Amino acid sequence: MLNKKNLILIGIGILLLIIGFICLGTGPADNPVSLSVAPIILTIAYVVIIPLGILFNGKDKDK
Repeated sequence: MLNKKNLILIGIGILLLIIGFICLGTGPADNPVSLSVAPIILTIAYVVIIPLGILFNGKDKDK
């Protein structure tokens, strides 16, 4: 079950995806932001933040 921390991490991941795609679409093709910064942001969002938000299992207070 997704709790508040999971939803916050997934929200941060979606925000990073939006920022990454905006950076990817800016300026000419030889822009350093669209060539280096945007792929790094997108990779971090897709590979680290969103899976962490899905798989993160906090301490259960029910037990």
